[in-house]
Amino acid sequence: MKTLNRQNIPQFPERPVKVLQFGEGNFLRGFVDWIIDIMNEKTDFNGDVQIIQPIPQGMGDLINQQEGLYHVQLSGIQNGIAKESTRLINCVKGVLNPYEDYQAYLKLAENPDLKFIISNTTEAGISFNPNDDSKDKIPDSFPGKLTALLYHRFEVFNGGKEKGLHIIPCELIDKNGEKLKETILQYASLWQLPKGFIDWLNASNTFSNTLVDRIVPGFPKETIKEIQSDIGYEDNLVVKAEPFHLWVIEGPEAIKEDFPADKAGLDVIFVKDQSPYRTRKVRILNGAHTSLVPVAYLNGLRTVRESVEDPKVGKFLNDTIQNEIIPTLDLPKEELKQFANDVMDRFKNPFVKHLLSSIALNSISKFKVRVLPSLLEYKERKNELPQNLIHSLAALLLFYKGTFNGEETPVNDNEEIMSFFKNIWESDDLEKVAHEALRNIELWDIDLSTIEGLEAAVIQQMNLISELEKVK
Repeated sequence: MKTLNRQNIPQFPERPVKVLQFGEGNFLRGFVDWIIDIMNEKTDFNGDVQIIQPIPQGMGDLINQQEGLYHVQLSGIQNGIAKESTRLINCVKGVLNPYEDYQAYLKLAENPDLKFIISNTTEAGISFNPNDDSKDKIPDSFPGKLTALLYHRFEVFNGGKEKGLHIIPCELIDKNGEKLKETILQYASLWQLPKGFIDWLNASNTFSNTLVDRIVPGFPKETIKEIQSDIGYEDNLVVKAEPFHLWVIEGPEAIKEDFPADKAGLDVIFVKDQSPYRTRKVRILNGAHTSLVPVAYLNGLRTVRESVEDPKVGKFLNDTIQNEIIPTLDLPKEELKQFANDVMDRFKNPFVKHLLSSIALNSISKFKVRVLPSLLEYKERKNELPQNLIHSLAALLLFYKGTFNGEETPVNDNEEIMSFFKNIWESDDLEKVAHEALRNIELWDIDLSTIEGLEAAVIQQMNLISELEKVK
């Protein structure tokens, strides 16, 4: 079998590096680089990606061995039909490890064609480290490295306005662009960088808040031999991902002009405020997951796919999304319904085995952030309680008992929460359990027992679910 490199396949056109990418993991390669590769094919973007390895050890050597080439395999359901496709990605130049050559890293800032900084360094990556006290040695944090690179660019181009960059972080934190800029300004202050640099940073560079959405399981270890046989190359960097993708980028029109993903038919949306889309994702996608887990598990189901295909639980989930979550959101109804339909297709993906037990981690805090806002907003708008979400809350409290129908439930939470539920479940009095759980402000940031009718409704649902247990 042939080795995957640029000598063994037809030559690709020479393109300038327009993107510096901090991070070489599966998500960026299966999402961002896949998008850029399609833009190169279908638009006049004509730009390649230089990856920066953000930590001393990583996948850089392996990526460089394949000269930046790898395949993305998409597997999932679109419009109710199972689909698979494979694409060779050729827009990645390679990986540079700044811990091995810091000066070569800084020199990347001298590229006049550079337009974008893209990153995904995990949620903890955008943080300030006061031990990074100088730009003259490699900072450990990602924002520190980026500050040093931006300052070098500022110096080389004498603060030229046209040499500012679009900075688009993909870390999964709210207001990620604002947080990154705030951290860079902390380093500028710590390093006593000149006011001219601060002015250039503010006036000539854009920091976009973003929302990214694609499930990327990563390297398909179980089927890699079959994939390599199909593509005819020994590719050790194959990335498996679902077909669905969404990238919401907040910023000025100039970003859309310079990054024409929408012209390539890709689901990349440029907006002035990404908050409604983040709320949509958290409430519908994440909220549906969290609502589903206790209900499905107590009904004897163990994976997401079998849950949504189950006649009873699948209908429950669809009704919950369509009739109780969507009415609490302010985006156009058709747009919300399409997103909801896509979510149900994603949950049915036959190529991904998504265990309910893996989603159950920290279910209380997830319910507080992802589901409770829909429940409370529904009550506010309709002046009545959403019965499915109430049912899910009741199932959650029973789930945290630790056993149901003679089997252990996979409760996995922090020590304080585990201890609290262990104590209240020493009683078999469902009314007492519900009251103690709902009135615990530390769980929900609100005393739920004070909401008219809520406690009684939860107790009623807990009794109904418990009767089901007795029947079984």
